[in-house]
Amino acid sequence: MAPAGRRRGAGHGPSAPRLAPLRDALRRAWTDRARLLFDPRYTPLVAALLSLAEAGVCYWVIQRVAYTEIDWKAYMDEVEGVLNGTTDYTQLKGDTGPLVYPAGFVYIFTAFYYLTDHGSNIRLAQYLFAVLYLVTLLLVFRIYCKTKKVPPYVFFFMCCASYRIHSIFMLRLFNDPVAMVILFFAINFFLEDRWSLGCLFFSLAVSVKMNILLFAPGLLFLLLTRFGLVRTIPKLSICAILQLVLGLPFLLENPSGYLVQSFDLGRQFLFKWTVNWRFLPEAIFLSRRFHLALLALHLAVLLLFAIYQWNRSNEGILSLLKYPVSRKNPPEPLTANKIIFVLFTSNFIGVCFSRSLHYQFYVWYFHTLPYLLWCSPVKKLAHLLKVLILGLIELCWNTYPSTISSSAALHVCHAILLLQLWYGNPTVPEPEVPPSDERTPEGKKKTK
Repeated sequence: MAPAGRRRGAGHGPSAPRLAPLRDALRRAWTDRARLLFDPRYTPLVAALLSLAEAGVCYWVIQRVAYTEIDWKAYMDEVEGVLNGTTDYTQLKGDTGPLVYPAGFVYIFTAFYYLTDHGSNIRLAQYLFAVLYLVTLLLVFRIYCKTKKVPPYVFFFMCCASYRIHSIFMLRLFNDPVAMVILFFAINFFLEDRWSLGCLFFSLAVSVKMNILLFAPGLLFLLLTRFGLVRTIPKLSICAILQLVLGLPFLLENPSGYLVQSFDLGRQFLFKWTVNWRFLPEAIFLSRRFHLALLALHLAVLLLFAIYQWNRSNEGILSLLKYPVSRKNPPEPLTANKIIFVLFTSNFIGVCFSRSLHYQFYVWYFHTLPYLLWCSPVKKLAHLLKVLILGLIELCWNTYPSTISSSAALHVCHAILLLQLWYGNPTVPEPEVPPSDERTPEGKKKTK
């Protein structure tokens, strides 16, 4: 007879207890494959597998698909101008135009400049952006693990199926992914109720690219809900102080030049690059009245969502200005789904009414689409319809150059999604604990 410590099935060292939960999870997933695809509780397992697969996809893309130069050389030229001593923003230019991003962009891409031998080592830059891509995925998966809304099979479309997103990260080296990965760090801090640190990262993301401000109305609503007006001011001060510190060398040299170049809300876009307004005549696309109409619609829809969708209390929206314990009906604690719904819809509304969407802007909301589509209660047939919408949006963004049909189809998809968010009542919280966990062995509820 074999010694007791050598019996078959016994542990093989200290690592065995740690691997047991993983083995059990894999065994349960294999025996019930339907739940693996449709049960959000399996998101961590699916996320781990997809992240490993994506590492291979990233390597294949970098090795096999040709890099296309668009803005990387311009970024390096702009950074080099600062390193040569120029702090007047109006004098900083690249081969595609002037520097139009805030100071955080300069500091982060200065690090890329030195890491990639003054920007000449493109292959290394691609691998750095592949790391950014994988970190973005991990942060996004962490959000979806907490919300438990999206069936795991949807993540196959979010990962391996998007040619455009892989291109934006690893074949074009745009700055939009840098801003978004920092934003997802901020959102993860919000989910942990670490609002000061989250605001710091949010402001850092804004300092890389201004599109992050599309999340700002939702963030302001959440801060007021959580803290009231008086205690929200210090959080907003964190955002403002960071912008001041990062921009200080340029503000001291030419303050108006820095502000106009970095935060130019009236910047004109070229019609030839638009993804969403191709069906309009160019004269209307460039019209100031058209821009003002879009801004008015943007603000109106934001206000409607804030009053009727985000604010689920019995009090008016102005009650958010009060300290939470002083309100007539103190608000419920902010759940993960409440935070994500408010932030993601705030950004999505901004995308819907954007004056122009360029191909790299897809990353602004791509990783939020699964949540926006599946956060409402889903019937079996609706799964197929939502997958079709997800696929059609992807097709629109992969049509180059954009056409009248592709841009019109994109607006139709956005409109359907926006109506679903309005009528779907997606903020109803999901039960975190099965009812059986709250009962005694006899099946009766516990009493105090």
